[in-house]
Amino acid sequence: MAAAVVGSVFARSALVGLGTPADVLDDAVAYAHVMLWIMPSLLVFVLFTQLLRGVSDTLSPLLALVVSTIVGLALTPALIRGWLGFAPMGIQSAAFAGLVGNLVAMGLLAWRLIGKGHPLAPDREFFAAMKLDMAILGKVLRIGLPTGLQMVVLSLSELVILALVNQHGSQATAAYGAVTQIVNYVQFPALSIAITASILGAQAIGAGRIERMGPILRTGLMINMCLTGGLVVLGYLLSHWLLASFLTEEATRTMAQHLLHIMLWSLLVFGFQAIIGGIMRASGTVMVPVAISIVCVVGLQLPAAYLLDAKFGLQGVWMAFPVAYLGMLVLQTLYYKRVWQHQKIERLV
Repeated sequence: MAAAVVGSVFARSALVGLGTPADVLDDAVAYAHVMLWIMPSLLVFVLFTQLLRGVSDTLSPLLALVVSTIVGLALTPALIRGWLGFAPMGIQSAAFAGLVGNLVAMGLLAWRLIGKGHPLAPDREFFAAMKLDMAILGKVLRIGLPTGLQMVVLSLSELVILALVNQHGSQATAAYGAVTQIVNYVQFPALSIAITASILGAQAIGAGRIERMGPILRTGLMINMCLTGGLVVLGYLLSHWLLASFLTEEATRTMAQHLLHIMLWSLLVFGFQAIIGGIMRASGTVMVPVAISIVCVVGLQLPAAYLLDAKFGLQGVWMAFPVAYLGMLVLQTLYYKRVWQHQKIERLV
């Protein structure tokens, strides 16, 4: 909530500092304000669904996500066009639709869990048990703070990349936004596989079945190859039609398609390194995987983006993504093989 307040106050200054083109600045500020204020509820939703996955309930989060997506998809055009008596909200429509979809999904999720008598159902017993356990809190902070730092650094690096893109004009900014949307659809399954591998790895460690870690890793890598690899292939084959969903100008769409083709393949590499890092995190090994990610982004991606942008223009910024992902994969693999596999692995709680 504090971040939402501070972000709202300085949203315009931050976007100006990022070099946001003047013709889209007001719309960008309006969208940022709404997104910042809905972020607290979104993070509660993400935390709760992650807890459910941690106890092997993957169906409830999936249903909640489906509901949230359907509500958002239905409500966004209604708010943009002013259908059903709604006042037209322009670019803010997607953010408001996301908020409504999130709240509806959380309500249905609570109803489903209470009806099933789920251990994590938000009932009176659940809230009565919400007390701090200092021992567990210490372990959560030891694992969570480095990961939080990683997310902050990655977010700041994305801002630097966006500032580079904005220097090429509003057409480049629009192409960046469209490509990012498609990349997210390919990247999220890879992250989900990594999270699943980490959860299964933690459960194997808790059960004293350390010998299961290798098969879990191999299975995760194989699924990533098939699922993420398949999505990458579809992304290349359908890129023209996918980008047409976000962009109307032919020149911008052509630019976005070229940028997407430069880096889409590297999401397969991203998935591999995320799974290896997830397996190590399952045992509480967090600092080194986090440090590797930060070093590769700050030490490889950002310098490469600046150098390649100066030499090749806008496409050089996108060439820097594979550089970072390949660096992450090499370093994560080396640490896993040379160090982590030779450590004593114990359950955390």
